[in-house]
Amino acid sequence: MQYSYAIILSMKITFFLAILTAGLLAFADTPEIHHNPWELIIYRPENSKSMNEVRCYIRLQDEDGNDVINTKAKATYEWASIPDVVNQYKKSWWLSGGVAAHLNLKPGKYRISVYTPPEKQYPYPSENRNQWESNILEYDTNNPTKVIFVSPVANENGFYTGEWFISLKSPEYFKFTKPRRQ
Repeated sequence: MQYSYAIILSMKITFFLAILTAGLLAFADTPEIHHNPWELIIYRPENSKSMNEVRCYIRLQDEDGNDVINTKAKATYEWASIPDVVNQYKKSWWLSGGVAAHLNLKPGKYRISVYTPPEKQYPYPSENRNQWESNILEYDTNNPTKVIFVSPVANENGFYTGEWFISLKSPEYFKFTKPRRQ
């Protein structure tokens, strides 16, 4: 059986139009993707293996200094190396090297900081331990940013000083993130 060129051409055009229509219909109901202004990611990039294991704990306060972790926010976390697996915090909100916390905040102004209590500073030396503290970052959901970064602080010789630094800017990298210098 022989088909004329016109019939084959009309079949090809019909097939092409059917595929084009199906493709357009598939994307017709796709919602617009945009940033949720009340979601904030706090990311702690990887450092040395021993420093990655030291957790820092997230402190979230309102403008008056009241703890609002359980009243004005919810949080989940994920490892940057496996971003498709979301985990629920069970007790306290923490970060270790390579972890990102996703905070869903009620509208308002917040003070964000991190700390590590002396008993959680393993494997670093135990004598003369003080609580490791960070600077305080003021965050306003009316002027949101998407990601903030937490990194350890080191002295001019490259030794960790027992402090954390929170910044809107990503830390410098070499093989891992460079600790912030004093």
